[in-house]
Amino acid sequence: MKQDMIVILDLGSTKNTDVARAIRSLGVYSEIHPHDITAEQLQALPNVRGVIINGGPNHVVDGICIDVNPQIYQLGYPILAVNHKEALAENCVAVLEQWPEEQEAETELLRSFVFDNCHAEANWNMKNFIADQIELVKQQVGDKKVLLALSGGVDSSVVAALLIKAVGAQLTCVHVNHGLMRKGESESVVEVFKNQLNANLIYVDAEERFLSKLAGVADPEKKRKIIGSEFIRVFEEEARKLEGIDFLAQGTIYPDIVESGTKTAKAVKAHHNVGGLPEDLKFELVEPLRQLFKDEVRACGLELGLPDTMVFRQPFPGPGLGVRCLGAITKERLTAVREADAILREEFAKAGLDKKVWQYFTVVPDFKSVGVRDNARCYEYPVILRAVNTIDAMSASIEKVDWDVLLKITDRIMKEVEHVNRVCYDLSPKPNATIEWE
Repeated sequence: MKQDMIVILDLGSTKNTDVARAIRSLGVYSEIHPHDITAEQLQALPNVRGVIINGGPNHVVDGICIDVNPQIYQLGYPILAVNHKEALAENCVAVLEQWPEEQEAETELLRSFVFDNCHAEANWNMKNFIADQIELVKQQVGDKKVLLALSGGVDSSVVAALLIKAVGAQLTCVHVNHGLMRKGESESVVEVFKNQLNANLIYVDAEERFLSKLAGVADPEKKRKIIGSEFIRVFEEEARKLEGIDFLAQGTIYPDIVESGTKTAKAVKAHHNVGGLPEDLKFELVEPLRQLFKDEVRACGLELGLPDTMVFRQPFPGPGLGVRCLGAITKERLTAVREADAILREEFAKAGLDKKVWQYFTVVPDFKSVGVRDNARCYEYPVILRAVNTIDAMSASIEKVDWDVLLKITDRIMKEVEHVNRVCYDLSPKPNATIEWE
């Protein structure tokens, strides 16, 4: 069943994601597209019922005041223009100077536009979304083969389940152990996907390859791009061993795209599946989740029948521990952050926090502090603990962990993890901090 869609054109607003989520909460699908989308591209989108031109403070790019293509006004779609003085008022059902400050007023405005002006049907749900995506994937892929980077995280797992329904045996999953996984992570991926789910899974041990490429690299953006590029190189090599691989599937979701920068917003950080892809990429991308927020990805996974343990698995960034071993990666600190992370996860599980907290992990920075070990002065690393809660990964709050739990974790890390003499708890919400340190 095709879902009706409201298209949001990004003309420099900081409320694009809020508006998109608000429309979806009304039961109508919405997507955010760049301001310079052509009339032909807009018309090619499925079941568009209306357009919101969303102006805002970022409407000046490189000294030029941007605008939408004038032909957009002539397509006959109901148009709501907000914070856009240049809007052709005679072609709009409403032109506002700004969004209402009160949430109820904003919701009512959207409800009136979506249902009264656009006559959209409230048919946005995961069952319909999955049906639409399966159809779109079939159209895109045809009878060709798809290669998927299967980390075992929520995003790649949901993509795998969706693609299995769409193209079945045409899908080949590749799990790359880049040496930056959490303790026991790769072994778990093989056990679940190959042994339990019978997926066509190829395991690649590339630890030394990645660590040699990352040797001496301290800049976090360079690390991310190296890891992202090397991932694609590995997949290209695996594809050459197979026959007829034309597509690369990725678990890109909308927060990845926002944080990697849009045409009206600066990048927060590059994501391995958005930035850092080689220019000579030989595959066409398949990204069925790229318009979903994290909570919607989980709902999609449940609708696809994935087990709760997989759908609510602890989030883990593509670059793995590479962005939690801060600065230039060394095996000593990489081991420390991996072992400390295992202790944190074990103690959170014992305290029942693994089901309550959205994401929790450890960080080891590239500096040391003075301490005492075995009655002698030592100069060792600190371990930073982080535990955050969020709905869509666009903002995050700090979990108020019981003091006794923190003390237990600290005691174990200090006793069991080598080269560590301090444990700290990060109290910084997002914003101004990001969830990850790098």
